[in-house]
Amino acid sequence: MAARTVVHLVRHGEVENPEALLYGRMPDFHLSQLGREMAIRVGEYLQSHDVTHLVSSPLERAQETMEPLAETLRQEVTLDDRVVEAANDFEGMTVGSNPKQLLNPRLWPKLVNPIQPSWGEPYEQIATRMRAAIHDARVAASGHEAVIVSHQLPVWTARLSFEGRRLWHDPRKRECALASVTSLTFAVDELLSIQYSEPAGELLARASKVPGA
Repeated sequence: MAARTVVHLVRHGEVENPEALLYGRMPDFHLSQLGREMAIRVGEYLQSHDVTHLVSSPLERAQETMEPLAETLRQEVTLDDRVVEAANDFEGMTVGSNPKQLLNPRLWPKLVNPIQPSWGEPYEQIATRMRAAIHDARVAASGHEAVIVSHQLPVWTARLSFEGRRLWHDPRKRECALASVTSLTFAVDELLSIQYSEPAGELLARASKVPGA
């Protein structure tokens, strides 16, 4: 029987974002105090697993989410640009908390094709880079488990891709809460199952409701 390998896709915890910006790939956006609590919960949830390989997006909030687990396991973390947040032309704006900004005619060309989407990195491109990173993590942790800390859109897009579902979607219907864990179980390169959990679920009610990234 082929050895089973699990790749856990973790979304980072809550970010300190008082101006309600869509921060995307902008630097210097760190976890809030609540976000750090979430990171601890994720670490506690995964520390008993057979984790042998750690990967993080290079953005600060992802690395900070990984810290408690990496410290507990005493393992090095590989930074991988392929699991970074999706590029977005609205980065630095407050379109999440103030969508009326999108009524500005100069922004309309960015909205013509939500299926691609026309305002940012194509879903197909996100899926391709995420699947490549997941493949490499699976190989590195063969027969054991790997953890990748990434971001909501890349994690959700990867899941849709593995499930054979269309990649364009309603962002409000993503099953990918803050500090959630989407676990992919493989036998060699065959996907056996996808499981979803929220180790920090009881903290979510305290999280900001303003979209950031």
